[in-house]
Amino acid sequence: METFQVAHLNVQNVNLVVVFLNASFDSKSQREQHEIQVALQGAATSAGLAGNVVPVWVDSFDRMKFLAPRQQLPYFESVSYDYLVSQVNRTLTCQ
Repeated sequence: METFQVAHLNVQNVNLVVVFLNASFDSKSQREQHEIQVALQGAATSAGLAGNVVPVWVDSFDRMKFLAPRQQLPYFESVSYDYLVSQVNRTLTCQ
């Protein structure tokens, strides 16, 4: 089991479950990233956290990266990693 820092947010009446992952997530294949996102979504739902799970990480060039639904891209493109980290208000355990 792994425990992750989470920012459970409501942005313009849309619930988001921002899950912070380490830089190694960047080196995973698209398929592996998707499988991890699906597992995190299941864990979030089981934990009673409503909303889309959005994995967020910093790559080896110190740039914030994320996997968000298209309609939520403008929000994630407009905020910094440090801002999102400052919103952490939960943890999430995933198997």
